[in-house]
Amino acid sequence: MSLERSDDHDHEGWMERKDLTPIESTYLTVLLWLDKRLRLVDYLEVLENLYYKVNLQMPKSHTEQYNLDNKFWYWYPLYALGSFSTIAYVVAAISGALLGFYYSPAAASGACTIDGASVAYCSLTAIMTDINFGFMLRSIHRWAAQVMTAAVFLHMLRVYFTGAYKEPRELNWILGIVLISLTMVFGYTGYLLTWDQLAYWAGQIGVEMSLSIPLIGEWVAQLIFGGFSLGQATLMRMYILHVFFLPFVVTALIAVHIGIVWMQGIAEPH
Repeated sequence: MSLERSDDHDHEGWMERKDLTPIESTYLTVLLWLDKRLRLVDYLEVLENLYYKVNLQMPKSHTEQYNLDNKFWYWYPLYALGSFSTIAYVVAAISGALLGFYYSPAAASGACTIDGASVAYCSLTAIMTDINFGFMLRSIHRWAAQVMTAAVFLHMLRVYFTGAYKEPRELNWILGIVLISLTMVFGYTGYLLTWDQLAYWAGQIGVEMSLSIPLIGEWVAQLIFGGFSLGQATLMRMYILHVFFLPFVVTALIAVHIGIVWMQGIAEPH
């Protein structure tokens, strides 16, 4: 159906058509209601024209150039690592959001049976022992994060060794490097949220690594870890990064990354 603007009489004609399904009729009703008020169709036409103009500039793959029907390499397992990591990210995001209802980012001593344990660690043990399916939920979140990290790493290797980073896809390669770096930060901040001995010493290593940066080391340590020693400020910063900052940034970059792949197509092996 064309997106050209029509008058109210044509709009009424669309609504009276008998061959429209209920879903199509509902879609048209909503679209026309919004179009009368926001002129959405005009903007959709601009985006449509822009897409086709950009798409004409994209190089065709070998399969498309020679009209070959055999696209077996599209289904090669290594070419599914990008979508596989995206699915793992979605699973980790959903399970992490559910865990956030019960987690408490507090470094002070808690009231659980473990002596000297923090409130954060006590809330974690409560999730695994007191909440229905809590242990399964945390395990899903943990394994989804690990699968995502492994899939992103293997995806980058596949892109490199098949030459898919070359022109005109170099921008998406740089974006992939940013995404794998943020994935590492995602894993590190989540690792510290347990606030047990492993998390404490991992955080201490992070502080020492920050202090080793020339000129700005102390500033970086204070910004990321809240000082030169670990405490409540450190845990709160890790929690904010892991729950509020990184999800929005990573989700936006993944959307851009997938959008570029969608416009350019999947790069065949060179």
